[in-house]
Amino acid sequence: MSIDELADHRVASGSEPGCPKQMEYGPCGGVDFDGTCEVGDFRCVFLDAPVVRWDGIDRRTPVASATTATSEAVRMRALMDSRPILVSDLPARPMSGASIREVASILRGTADAVLAGDSGDQRVQFPPAYRARLIKDAGLTPWTGLNCRDRNRVAIEGELAGLADVPTGAVHCVTGDHTMTGGRPDAAPVFDLDSTEVAALAVAAGHLVSVGESPLTPPVEHRAGRLVQKLRTGAEVCFINHCGGAGPARVFVDEVRGLGGEARFIACVPIVVSLESAALLASFTTLVLPEGYLDGIVSAADPRSAGIDAAVRMSLEFLEAGMDGVNLSGGAGGSDELVYAEALAEISERIGIVSSGRGNGIGIGIADSRA
Repeated sequence: MSIDELADHRVASGSEPGCPKQMEYGPCGGVDFDGTCEVGDFRCVFLDAPVVRWDGIDRRTPVASATTATSEAVRMRALMDSRPILVSDLPARPMSGASIREVASILRGTADAVLAGDSGDQRVQFPPAYRARLIKDAGLTPWTGLNCRDRNRVAIEGELAGLADVPTGAVHCVTGDHTMTGGRPDAAPVFDLDSTEVAALAVAAGHLVSVGESPLTPPVEHRAGRLVQKLRTGAEVCFINHCGGAGPARVFVDEVRGLGGEARFIACVPIVVSLESAALLASFTTLVLPEGYLDGIVSAADPRSAGIDAAVRMSLEFLEAGMDGVNLSGGAGGSDELVYAEALAEISERIGIVSSGRGNGIGIGIADSRA
């Protein structure tokens, strides 16, 4: 079946009725395994609907293609053409330039870019463009997360312009968690756009654009088709959220390609080196890990060493399965962010793709890294 047959080409003037995030191109990644919305005990309104076909902003307004790519977008594309990449999460404290600089001093030279998005435990944060500038000044390449929860489309366009001026290495577009799920339920959720619409705007601003997808989050049967619609905006990279390891990730990639989707795939690797980082990871929505992954780490005599070993093994498995890169994913969870950053650096050094550019000697190159 083609993606055009799979997709539902609906003409509508508004978002899906009842979606708390006012999404046009849902569902988000916050659907629970039983099909309920992250906001409350009711069924996600997109579960029983066909895939919504990309049809522009508000499903009716086309978005112009970029005429010029940013210098960092050009550089990152060339790097991904040459070898798999390693993107590390940035475990710095929110709203602390000093923390960004301290963490950067540890991660510098060990990651091709750092994914800097929402803090998992704090909603008030530096604006994305300002944070990207701090990261770049500290000697790292920012891969900047941009959510739709806290800003309307005018503010988002302003951030995209600022990020192009920095310029950031790439922009990762997410709809974002609802305010009811975080530490600031008193704040009004905006959700003027969703991740698919923001991806189109980011492409138009000249950025290399990534999106995320959760292969094992309901509706599982439509996740590949939904990603194909995101890719029709011009997005080029997909972060595969935690889905149980290399096998399920490869199945998902093959399904996307079977529907005509072309992208580079970066697999998220769960990084757990302490009880605090395990608790943070366990709080992720619809987290799917290999059986016994967390228990094996937290019950070990040395959780840090066990967690590093597990992350290296999983990263190499993803690369051997043909992923275009890995994302060292997680956070300190209230523990020492510098200790966590040191673990990220050690994992990267053992994987070897940043320092050697040769996939740690396992034969991963551009010819066979496209999945």
